[in-house]
Order: sequence, then C-alpha cells, then structure tokens
Amino acid sequence: MRGPLAAGERALLVDRKNRRYLVTLTPGAQFHTHTGYVPHEDLIGRPEGVVVRSTTNAWYQAVRPTLADFILKMPRGAQVIYPKDLGPILMLADIFPGARVFESGLGSGALSMTLLRAGAVVTGYELRPDFAAKAIANVGSFLGDEALERYAVEERDVYEGIDGTGFDRVVLDLPEPWRVVKHAQVALSPGGILVAYTPSILQASQVREALDESGFAFAETQEVLVRTWHIEGQAVRPDHRMVAHTAFLTSARLVGTQ
Repeated sequence: MRGPLAAGERALLVDRKNRRYLVTLTPGAQFHTHTGYVPHEDLIGRPEGVVVRSTTNAWYQAVRPTLADFILKMPRGAQVIYPKDLGPILMLADIFPGARVFESGLGSGALSMTLLRAGAVVTGYELRPDFAAKAIANVGSFLGDEALERYAVEERDVYEGIDGTGFDRVVLDLPEPWRVVKHAQVALSPGGILVAYTPSILQASQVREALDESGFAFAETQEVLVRTWHIEGQAVRPDHRMVAHTAFLTSARLVGTQ
C-alpha cells in the first residue's frame, strides 16, 4: 500500500464533468480554477479517493495519476504516442523485464516511460536536444531515479547508424523508419523484434518494403481504434465520439541477415 497522498507527490483532481487536473502537492500552495481554489493542505495526508471542495463549493475527487494520466497531461515538446497505442506496442514488441531496447524518436518520452515502466533497459537516440531533455525530465519526474539508471539518451541521428549490438528490441517513432531497418538488422539479436509507429499508411508501406528486402519476417501492420460506450441505466449506446486513427503499428522479427 502506498498510504495517503504526500507532499511532493502528484494528484489527479477530477471534477463532476470528468475534467482532469494534474497537480504536484506542495505545502502552502493552492490549486486554482474558475471555480475558486483548493489548498493543497486539504489533500496532503488524505487517502486516495478523497473528495475536496473549492472556495466556491466546487467538487473534486483526488487520486494518484496513472501512467496514462501523466502522459496525457505531462509537459510536451512533441506530439505523444497515445495510451491506446502504447499498450499494443508493449505486446507487439514483447517487452519483458530486463529487455535491452533501442528506441529512436523520443519526443516527450511517452514511449520511453512505458518501456521503462515494463522493466526494459532503454537506449534512446534523439536528434533534437530540447526533445531529449524533455524526455529525460518526464521520465525522471514520473518514474524516478531508478528508471533513469536504465535510460541512456544520446543526441544522435539514427539514420546514420546504431552503435552497439545485442539489442532485444528496436522501437521507432520516426518520419522515415524504413531507413533504420538495415541498421536494426545489425543491432538486433537473432529473433529480435522491430516495431515502427507511423501516422501515414504510405510510411507503413515503405517500412514493409524495407522489411521484405531484409532479414526480417512475420511482418504485420495494424491500427488500434477505441470506442467507448455510454451506459446509464437502460440507456446503452456507443459514445458519439471515438478515438479512431492515430497511427499504424508495424512489427517484424529478425530471422536472418542479408
């Protein structure tokens, strides 16, 4: 058990309309909205699920944020991979504790955090220094120092090659991941898995062409669509909105070299 909410921790405040606010609990601080404010002292030392009210009697329920909550609310330097795709990436890449994962295209660190949370040891290449710094900061902020010890980030252009071999997995979120296939073929151990996240089907098609001409096999491409349902008594129907296309996920396994 993690006990009551403590100073220095994050809390997720959810109002009656299911709007969510991420705050870092700080003695003496206040959470402000158009409905007034809530002193952080009203939350510190209280159990998860506690209901607090603002100075105008607005209602908020407080819990610790999940990784998905944090990813959607964290500081960003680039568009993040959404939770609906992060879960399938873990399965497609078959991430396990201690897996040596090479990642490139770190963005704001959403995928890095997901891989590290699953126990992987991650080496990341990021071309932009500001994105690299943001990813490191977000990883440390949510997962702490232990995760940072398993996270090595280099400001490098992956299109020029990957230093090191014996990686178990390669996971890419890049504009031209097909240019990395030849490098991944050298960097991965036999049986290793490559997963590429591409917003466009034309990108996915080019990845598949590169994989077909390499030592990879069992290539698959899929997309994940999520539709929630409205359930209120006997009123049951699909929600009017759904999270449809975000990207294509292409995976393949290294079975030889060419």
